[in-house]
Amino acid sequence: MTAPEVRTRFAPSPTGYLHVGGARTAMFNWLFARKHGGKFILRIEDTDKERNTTAARDAIFQGLDWLGMDWDEGPKACGESTGSYGPYYQSERADIYQQWFEKLVASERVYEDDGAWRFRFERKLMTVQDLVCGEVSVDYTNEEINPDMVVKRSDGSFTFHFVNVVDDIEMKLTHIIRGEDHLMNTPKHLQLFEAFGVTPPHYAHIPLILNMDGSKMSKRDQGAAIAEYASSGYLQKATFNFLTLLGWSPKDDQEIFELSELIDIFSLENINRAPAKFDADKCRWVNQQHIAKLSPTAFSQAVLPYLKSTPTIPTEESALGEKFEQIASSIQEKVSLLTEAPQLLSFYYDADYPIEEAAAQKVRKNEQAIPLLKELAASWQDLTDWSSAKDTIGATAKANQAKPGQLMFPVRVALSGMAGGPDLGEMIQILGQAECVRRLERAITLLAAS
Repeated sequence: MTAPEVRTRFAPSPTGYLHVGGARTAMFNWLFARKHGGKFILRIEDTDKERNTTAARDAIFQGLDWLGMDWDEGPKACGESTGSYGPYYQSERADIYQQWFEKLVASERVYEDDGAWRFRFERKLMTVQDLVCGEVSVDYTNEEINPDMVVKRSDGSFTFHFVNVVDDIEMKLTHIIRGEDHLMNTPKHLQLFEAFGVTPPHYAHIPLILNMDGSKMSKRDQGAAIAEYASSGYLQKATFNFLTLLGWSPKDDQEIFELSELIDIFSLENINRAPAKFDADKCRWVNQQHIAKLSPTAFSQAVLPYLKSTPTIPTEESALGEKFEQIASSIQEKVSLLTEAPQLLSFYYDADYPIEEAAAQKVRKNEQAIPLLKELAASWQDLTDWSSAKDTIGATAKANQAKPGQLMFPVRVALSGMAGGPDLGEMIQILGQAECVRRLERAITLLAAS
């Protein structure tokens, strides 16, 4: 017998921005569907009319799109929808809910109570065979502890539990992968599936995301909003990689993955039972690892959007010059976040770059620094083979009974104004002979003046 096509879903409420908990839930559903050649469905649970906003709905589309998660069925940002089981907005499915409600009326599984309608639970032990949490049971024999639940309110609207189950049936979901906070709702949902005579989907409840101090991660905490990752300088694939590791692991030491690798190795069996902790430092490290793997061309293109807010750097790509890819590549290994690039690159484009005060003070404490810089400027001025410029630094120091390190740091500060930055040899070759000599002479004047 052929197994049914895997169908998963992400069903957010458009009441705020897309946060990491929701994004990770979407990722696990998306990865599972892609791993098994199935379908990933987006369904918008927008029945809370007072809190739903267009901006929040758009943030869901934008967040999923930025993370690289396409969906096979559901609404699109353009206003259209794709798929055969719509509408995919719950607010447009009232007639469908009423039809399923009438089935409960016909089978006498609901009764009216003060204008609302309650679902009549079967008074028995309900057991969930969860693919992550294992076997979980709830005893419904005690009506005082587990009273019959409202499925239709007195105003005629239907409750979350009811519409959730109806939608999962109508959309032919095979696997429900959702947060652990929904685990205790599942026995209620199973009772509804039984009442409708429908085989329920498989359930997998994934662990919560906590802060490093063990507190539950809220929407106000660092790293909570998906929209902030791009503006903070994170790569899409690095963000996806990191968030996938929150509650899942491949059971080996590998932590850096391409998207195709994650699809290949993802499994529900490797979702951890314990809560995941959001480590901002680990997130930066994962991003740095992905940045390091970029080609020079890809890295130079990735930093472009972040340069526009720096006055000393040209805003037009054409004005950055033919050496831009080489310039960008020179700082690649120094960057953890793409937002760090402008500060590291600006000295290349700023003829009057400032010299960091701490770096300047360190140079001034070296009594040999300015005389050595003068000697080097003269040597560089007369150099016929610029490819040996870095070697000249050591030779100049040695000729003046100094160690190379006593000149290397002053040269770096003189050329860039910074104590750290790109490889000194790369910097010298990128700036070129005339500019390096000019910068040495400028720095000598500035450092000697104080």
